[in-house]
Amino acid sequence: QVQLVETGGGSVEAAGSLTLSCAASGRVDSSYCMGWFRQIPGKDREGVAAIDMDGTTNYADFVKGRFTVSKDKAKNTLYLEMNNLKPEDTAMYYCAAEARISGTAMRALGTQACRGALSGPQYELVYWGQGTQVTVSS
Repeated sequence: QVQLVETGGGSVEAAGSLTLSCAASGRVDSSYCMGWFRQIPGKDREGVAAIDMDGTTNYADFVKGRFTVSKDKAKNTLYLEMNNLKPEDTAMYYCAAEARISGTAMRALGTQACRGALSGPQYELVYWGQGTQVTVSS
């Protein structure tokens, strides 16, 4: 099992910045794909950014150029640096890890799987944190 704990959420004005952190513990594997997702009440969860074992990153179009995902392997910590925040970025942000073929116990490695896990449905991330709230005011 892997435990994920997100921190760093809060309230900020539009055009401001926040950096989220996700500390991983337990049976953490450096080959894991890790990513950030967000969910607004009443809407489906959406992928924000992901990073694979080689450091290749993928982003949703709506955050490209504004958000940066990174990880510190030594600290088993994932980060999401968010700049130029907009009110529509207000959501609960979740950290997730380990890509698998959806609905199976088969781990999926590599850039394609990590990219696919961000949007689904062929791949999914199976370990999830409890989330951290980000609120952006206009």
